[in-house]
Amino acid sequence: PRVAPDKDVGAYARDVTAGCRSVLDAVSAVNRALHEDMRYDPEATTVETPLKEAFSARHGVCQDFSHIMIACLREIGVPSGYVSGFLRTKPPEGQPRLEGADAMHAWVSAWCGVEAGWVEFDPTNALRVSSDHIVVSRGRDYSDVAPVKGVLWTAGSQTTRQAVDVIPLD
Repeated sequence: PRVAPDKDVGAYARDVTAGCRSVLDAVSAVNRALHEDMRYDPEATTVETPLKEAFSARHGVCQDFSHIMIACLREIGVPSGYVSGFLRTKPPEGQPRLEGADAMHAWVSAWCGVEAGWVEFDPTNALRVSSDHIVVSRGRDYSDVAPVKGVLWTAGSQTTRQAVDVIPLD
């Protein structure tokens, strides 16, 4: 429901994949193009921002980058889906790791043909997914994998805060 067909997204996808010789090349081209053409801006969108709005403004967060990439791929006939999980962050050289700095993240899984299979891409960071990406769930879009759904009724004021550390084991 969050990734509806869109003629502008389709035109963009066909433009950035022109001349690609394989599905893997086309998916890689969309991944790179979105990273180059969009700006990461955590203030620009909310969880409810429509794909078309984020694409028109060319800014948003990982959810927006992923929804737009899925729409691009579906417009050119590539099956794709939404992946939600965690991304391990690495501190700048010489700096300590900040506890609780790792965060929920979203990326894309795309069917790249029989030989390559399902390959995952992170358009926010222009990466192929690696061991620093930890899958929590997969779906068609964010609606399928939202981490919290429902209503909580309480008395008085409530505040919640979450923090995540992704630490590799030896």
